[in-house]
Amino acid sequence: MKKEIVIIGGGFAGVNLARQLKSEHGIHITLVDRNNYNFFPPLLYQVATGFLDVSNISYPFRKLFRKQKNLDFRMEELQGIAPAENKVMLSTGALTYDYLVLATGAESNYFGIENIRKHALPMKTVSDAIGLRNFMLQTTEAATRATDPEEKRKLTTIVIAGGGPTGVEIAGMLAEVRKNSLVKDYPELAGIQTRICLVDGASSLLTPMSKTAQQYTYDTLVRMGVEVMLDKQVKDYVNDTVIFSDGETISSRLLFWTAGVTASVFEGIPKESYGRGRRMQTDEYNKVAGTENIYAIGDTALMIADPHFPGGHPQLAQVAIQQGRNLARNFRAMISGKPLKAFSYRDKGSMAIIGRSKAAADLPRPELHLKGWIAWIMWLFVHLFSLISYRNRILTMYNWTVAYFTKDHSLQMISRPENEK
Repeated sequence: MKKEIVIIGGGFAGVNLARQLKSEHGIHITLVDRNNYNFFPPLLYQVATGFLDVSNISYPFRKLFRKQKNLDFRMEELQGIAPAENKVMLSTGALTYDYLVLATGAESNYFGIENIRKHALPMKTVSDAIGLRNFMLQTTEAATRATDPEEKRKLTTIVIAGGGPTGVEIAGMLAEVRKNSLVKDYPELAGIQTRICLVDGASSLLTPMSKTAQQYTYDTLVRMGVEVMLDKQVKDYVNDTVIFSDGETISSRLLFWTAGVTASVFEGIPKESYGRGRRMQTDEYNKVAGTENIYAIGDTALMIADPHFPGGHPQLAQVAIQQGRNLARNFRAMISGKPLKAFSYRDKGSMAIIGRSKAAADLPRPELHLKGWIAWIMWLFVHLFSLISYRNRILTMYNWTVAYFTKDHSLQMISRPENEK
């Protein structure tokens, strides 16, 4: 009898696990995802700002796994888990498993602030990126028609909450757009200085990166005209006004929320299995604490057994990829009766792009801090080759090349279904 592995989530972790088990005849895989495509989250902000099309960073699961005979795909949502029965309840039925793998990633964390949840613009999914682009373009169009100076300022002020890689990258991208193409496309806004504010509650940007990278990023963004506000926490968002904990306010129709993430909680997983950020606590083999045959990998997993990362691994693509591959090896070992291999994360470094020919990179072995053009080239190639298909890589490279030489972005269409309001 083949072992039935059910994977919930088709991101970096889930896809790499499934692909590594492609040739295993003693295993059958069912991949479940709410979407029918895989997408590349690190480039969502380029979809949101009109530099890339959705098709550049996404790829259909059924086409991706067309030749993998031991895998079935189900486009459904997880409703709950019955560990005693080895079943998962999906939106249209149930599945039985021998091993269950939760690779559900993370979602935006609004820290319990309801107005921000309702009115801020997150960037965790393809729908978020398209929604953000639509709203930003609609707001800019409204600014061209506005006659009241205060209303025009509100419509041309952007507040980005969160000084991590996503916040830094979108702030830099918007600063480039403001400099190179905004007035060309919107001559009505000539003489209006679009205000871009990057806000973070920490004392530095890119807190996991080196001091060298942090200072370079700060200085570069300031030179590009971004207002960087540190040690400043967003408290609320009321009537198009961003309210900070120190009482200061900024009037803006556009609040981009990149300030934090949290994992999902699932019915059937014991409460004591969850740790910081609602991530599921696992042992060194990614098995969820308090369960027998349920595993968690990627952003939703909190492994404190790795001696090099006692507080858990960073929620990065490389962690998810490596955990997916290691769990695949362990599933093969379980079936053949061989010893399991504990997961140990191999840190390949961190990087963030700031603008055209501007980026920062930290390489761990040997310890090396790069900035400027060489870090920018590294960022381009790392992200290009991380895309899931050759088609994605070719399309993305083409769009990047055109944007580099023209200093322009062309995908500024407001696209939505007719019945969307």
